[in-house]
Parts: sequence; C-alpha cells; structure tokens
Amino acid sequence: MPDPRFFESKGALSLEALAKLTGATLSDPAKASIEITVAAPLGRAGADGVSFLAGGKHLTGLDAADVPAGCVALIADYPQAAWAKAAAALHAPRRHPAAAPAIHPDAAFEEDVELGPGVVVGPGAQIGRGTRIGAGAVIGPGVAIGRDCDIGPRVVVGFALVGDRVRLHAGSVVGEAGFGTAASPKGPVDIPQLGRVILQDGVTLGANSCVDRGAWEDTSVAAYTGISGSVTVGDGVMFGGKAGVADHLNVGAGAVVGASASVFKNIPAAETWTGFPARPIKRWMRETAWVSRAANRRGGEGE
Repeated sequence: MPDPRFFESKGALSLEALAKLTGATLSDPAKASIEITVAAPLGRAGADGVSFLAGGKHLTGLDAADVPAGCVALIADYPQAAWAKAAAALHAPRRHPAAAPAIHPDAAFEEDVELGPGVVVGPGAQIGRGTRIGAGAVIGPGVAIGRDCDIGPRVVVGFALVGDRVRLHAGSVVGEAGFGTAASPKGPVDIPQLGRVILQDGVTLGANSCVDRGAWEDTSVAAYTGISGSVTVGDGVMFGGKAGVADHLNVGAGAVVGASASVFKNIPAAETWTGFPARPIKRWMRETAWVSRAANRRGGEGE
C-alpha cells in the first residue's frame, strides 16, 4: 500500500460504491458489499485492493468470466481513468496543516541540525545529525533526511527518503507528482502519484533540478548519477551508481540503467541497459564475452 508516512487512507469503499463512482459495471452483483481499501498495480493488489487491466495483449480472449478465483471484475470503457478515480477516493497526500507552526511540533531533529530563516518542516519529518537546511526550504510531512546533508535555499522535499551526505542545491524540487494522465470521455484524468523518491547516500542534485515520484513505484537515484538537461525519466526507473544520461533523451518507465553506464540513446520502457556506450544488457554481455574470448585467443598465440 502507499507509504502511510506520506499518504493517508480515506477509508474503505464497497465494490458497489466503486462501481457507482467510476461508472463501471460490477460483474458479480452478489459481491457488491466487499470492501476495498487500497489502490495498487496489478502485480501487487491483494484481496482488499483494486487494480486495472487494459490494452492489447493482456486482454486477448479475456472476459468477465475469466477473472481469477477470488477476484471481481469492474468493467469500464476507460479502465485506467476509472482506477485513477478509485485511487483518489481511497488515498490522500498528507499535508502540513495551514494552522500549524512552520516547524511542526511532530517533526524530529537529531543534534546539530541547522535551520535557516523561513524554513518549513512538516509533521513526522525527521532530520539527521549535522544536516543544514537553507533559507526558505520546505520539508514535507513524513520526509526523512539523513546525516550531514546540505539542503540549499528554497529547496522543496516531499514524499521522499533522503540518505546521508546528500547535497540538494538551491531551488531543487524532490518528490512532486510525476506526469501521468488517462483518457476519459470528458478528457484527460490525472493519475494519483502514490510512489516515493529515494535519494541514496552521497547524491547531489544541481540547482533547480526536479526529481518526481512515480505513480506507484519509487523513483530511486544512486550516488553520482548524472542526468543532463531536458531528459525525461519515466515512472519506476532505477539508476546504478555513476550512471550518466546525455541531454534530450527519454528513459522509459520501469527501465534499469546499470552502474557506470553512459546513456547516449533513448531507452525503451522496462529494458535494462549498461556499458559504455549503454546498450541492452544481453547485447552488452554477448559483446563482453566475445571480447574476452578474443583476448584469450590472442594471449594464447603470443605464448
């Protein structure tokens, strides 16, 4: 389920209520009273969860009678948009109450934390020893920031877990909602972004950088990862340490960029690339094995 440090549950909804909310048709009216509490991706949804299935190969030969045992189908013309409505009805981002002080009394600080003028720290936030927070920075509810970090002026951090020795330069924004919409009869519907951002130890973000959270999966950034200007990074992308991406490229949702990879081409969704220059990992492994064999043969000839 969404991390409760960042998202609060709005309570359960019956299947009947979900069908009415989303305009879907319930495949088994006898189960209308079953309650749902969580919006989740298809691979993670449990008995109390609602997910969606849409598009092409996933639907070949599938109808309401084919859903797995224990599941109930909500049949909608626009299933992703219906799921987005359900997710928004089940979960809400935690907010800093308007009437609360700028430094919320529920925030926790280790020793030697420095707060500049005008800093805002939300409820449940945790700031580690020796960390410096610059003037006008905003640390959202539930955010955890490690030790010996340097958070620059007017930085905004929300829905994020930040490691030790992280440097966020002035104006950078971490954890805002990533871009995601679904088609509906009334136009695009925003998809709730229920993931987090994870910045590992030693990460540095340049001034005015933006790292958004995903629709469900975490956006995770390892130390020394470099992302050039105008790069688009999809939901759930993972970067290994010292990976680098050239400017004006697209890294598709769910892609994995291996440690020390140098990316000069667009990476399709859900693919794993590595090497210099970066290429699909199976190709890289074949080429590496070929070079190794060739080197061994040359070595043998010289002996």
